Amino acid sequence: MGDLDACVDFVKGEGRANVAKLGVTGFCWGGRITWLYSAHNPGVKAGVAWYGRVVGAASEMTPKHPVDIAKDLKAPVLGLYDGADTGIPNDTVDKMRDALKAAGTPAATKSTIHTYPDMPHAFHADYRPSFRKDAAEDGWKRAVAWFQANGVG
Repeated sequence: MGDLDACVDFVKGEGRANVAKLGVTGFCWGGRITWLYSAHNPGVKAGVAWYGRVVGAASEMTPKHPVDIAKDLKAPVLGLYDGADTGIPNDTVDKMRDALKAAGTPAATKSTIHTYPDMPHAFHADYRPSFRKDAAEDGWKRAVAWFQANGVG
């Protein structure tokens, strides 16, 4: 979180970015970080998490996971997940949906998760065999619309 805070401070100091319209997005591990940063930084307006893990065992390096911080979200997050992801099972994504619903806070309630059935992990990575053009394009459209609707665009 400190690294991302430093990035935000840097671009704010450079005067080249409008941090009043701060959004965060990430893929895979970055998708996980998107959830966490949306709970960490009150300046974030919206996040888009692309197939990031949402549950896991706590450790020194990963003390909390997205499912643990749903109630702490300060910005709504759109989750874009793959229905055939062997590394992020659907039942864990369902746990995140349940955590968002249980949190009942404005950001958690506004957050939503879209699952692409039969898509493999990393369907948006055009340099990998898992790339799926139609789902990637749809996800990108959803991400842009989400940011625009939530004050980022």
